[in-house]
This record gives sequence, structure tokens and C-alpha cells, in this order.
Amino acid sequence: MQVDVIIPAFNEQNSIGSVIRDIPKDLVREIIVVDNNSSDETSINAKNAGATVLKQPVQGYGNACLKGIDYVKNKEAKADVLVFLDADYSDFPEEMNLLLNKIWKGADMVIGSRVKEKRENGSMTIPQIFGNWLACNLMKLMYGYRYRDLGPFRAIKFEKLIQLGMVDQTYGWTVEMQVKALKEKFNVQQVDVSYRKRIGQSKISGTIKGSILAGYKIITTIFKYK
Repeated sequence: MQVDVIIPAFNEQNSIGSVIRDIPKDLVREIIVVDNNSSDETSINAKNAGATVLKQPVQGYGNACLKGIDYVKNKEAKADVLVFLDADYSDFPEEMNLLLNKIWKGADMVIGSRVKEKRENGSMTIPQIFGNWLACNLMKLMYGYRYRDLGPFRAIKFEKLIQLGMVDQTYGWTVEMQVKALKEKFNVQQVDVSYRKRIGQSKISGTIKGSILAGYKIITTIFKYK
């Protein structure tokens, strides 16, 4: 099974090398870092660590992910599975096998759930925790499935991802994927993953403005696809 990894990155020069280093190389074919208009040495450090680097000057988490997907789509040999994770070293890349094992056993999409028992203290802010709780409960109410998290660490079969027709360009990317997967009746599964304090400050949860905008986009996306 061919597995490619997509890592959206914006000004993550201090962490991107560690993320790439910890990815189990025996499990993946290619590591793709999408530089989302960074002003630091994110691209240089990612390339030096062995990743393929793409440039997406139009900022937005979804824009970066879409750029990576287009790259994989245009490869002569398509991937069987795509794995997404963050560039800030908050995820544990070495736990990738936990997600892939479920794919190998038949899941279409697997979400890494940042459960309290496996989270480092302070790794998620109170607004993040509340926002996750609210969004997951709304999806349960509206779509009948109980997600435990909107975690960015996830794996999905490539053909299934293409079937979803992802379009969100910013903060609604993760929840769009989760909602559409339910509507398409995919075999969705979840696995508990570890989570630690990120390196550097979050561009979303680290600011009041970012938290408000992200929360608004996530909630409106949940209602949009109903």
C-alpha cells in the first residue's frame, strides 16, 4: 500500500525537521510539505530533512492541503492512502501505524483523537477543548456519528478523499472532511493518539481573533452540508 504524507506548514522552521525525522520511513513513500507562504526557513529545513516541498502562496490551511492533494493526483503512480498531520510537532508522527493499521483492516478514514488521557497538560487551550466538544456533539446530533475530536492527524484512502470533493480553503477543512465522510457513508474509525505542546505559538488558537474565526467557520461548515 502506497502511503504519502501531506504536512501544511506556515512559519514552522523550528519544528518541521523534527516532524519529518519522526515519520516512520518504512511506512511512507513520500513526505510532502506545503509551505503556505512562510517568511522563515520552513522550506529550506523541510527540504534538508528529506521532504518534497511545494509552495502555496495563498494562505489558508485548506489551500495548503488542496495543493498537496493536486500534487499527488498528478503523479503517475497514485497513492493508496494520504496521511495529514501538523507541522508544529504537536502530533506524534511515530504513531502513524495506529492509523494505518485501521486502514489496512478496512477503514476508509481514520481520525487521530487527542483524548485527555494522552494529551500533555496545556497542549490544548480551553477554547480548543470546548470547540471540539461543541463541534463533535453537533455532528452527532445532525449526522448520527460521535466523533471524539477534530484532530488534524488523520489517514484516508486516496480514492475516497477524491470522492469527497474537498473545497474548504481555510479553517473548515478538517470538519468538512469529517462531515462529508459521514454523508458518503464511509467506514469511519477513530484511534487515540498522543498530543503535546506545540513548538512556537499557534496562528489560530494562539490568538483571540484566530480562535473566533476558526470556531465560526467550523460551526457554519457543519450546518452547511446538512
